[in-house]
Amino acid sequence: MIQLIVTGMLGLFSFFAGPAGPYPDGNVLLQANRIQKPPAQGLPVSGGPVWLASMDSALQQAGREHKCILLNFSGSDWCIPCISLRREVFETEVFRRYAADHLILVNADFPRNRKNRLPAAQEKRNEQLADRYNPEGHFPYTLLLDNQGRPLRTWDGFYSKGPRYFTEEISEAATAR
Repeated sequence: MIQLIVTGMLGLFSFFAGPAGPYPDGNVLLQANRIQKPPAQGLPVSGGPVWLASMDSALQQAGREHKCILLNFSGSDWCIPCISLRREVFETEVFRRYAADHLILVNADFPRNRKNRLPAAQEKRNEQLADRYNPEGHFPYTLLLDNQGRPLRTWDGFYSKGPRYFTEEISEAATAR
């Protein structure tokens, strides 16, 4: 009987604390208590493909390489679904491999913490992107664009099916154009 009570208490603790697991930096912490500083704009995320901060650069590169653009609106230091999307989809090996071969990535980040504040010019570019592609202000909000910047597909909120299905949906939308 005591063993059953202890097992039940441990189960409840695990449920409320969230899953534990290794993260890209090697630490093992409770997921619910972990919010990482957002990646610097224009740098690879944990060794993955580069997320650009400029749509103009992305459009030029997409035109040269005949690739689609994946534009993600995020609140990297306050939006829990955005943080989960980054960890559970964008930072996975499946997504990284697919993106390296098929996509130009753009991140329009809207951090709230003063220490994560973007330069004024970047804030202005992100606001202009939001005016054009995300006027309702949804977070996370992800769009697949053709190499001219025209939307092909959108995803509103956290994508819960995992990176494999996400890349399959991207591929289907890109080939249907």
